[in-house]
Amino acid sequence: QVQLVESGGGLVQAGGSLSLSCAASGRTFTTSAMGWFRQAAGNERIFVAAITWSRGSSYYADSVKGRFTISRDNAKNSVYLQMNALKPEDTAVYFCAATKVVPNDVTVRRPPLYAYWGQGTQVTVSS
Repeated sequence: QVQLVESGGGLVQAGGSLSLSCAASGRTFTTSAMGWFRQAAGNERIFVAAITWSRGSSYYADSVKGRFTISRDNAKNSVYLQMNALKPEDTAVYFCAATKVVPNDVTVRRPPLYAYWGQGTQVTVSS
């Protein structure tokens, strides 16, 4: 199994920056991709960003493209999300996810691809 632990959430004012980290442990050898999803209060869990493990191809939701940057460290089995120019609408619980299934451009953006999930970390952006 794979265990994921997120860190770095917190409170920040609009326009500020925050960096999230996710460390994977356990049977991580066959990881094919990791990603970030977020869920605002009363809303569905939606895609934010993802990155493939071998080639490092990155994917972003249109709402965060140009503001957020996803990166990975294969040796550390970790994925990161640098969030800049934060907006109040970015407020949500952010979840790290991992999959051992080879993704395509469509499935990489969808929660069912990911079998492993972190506990979530709260990001609150004040106006």
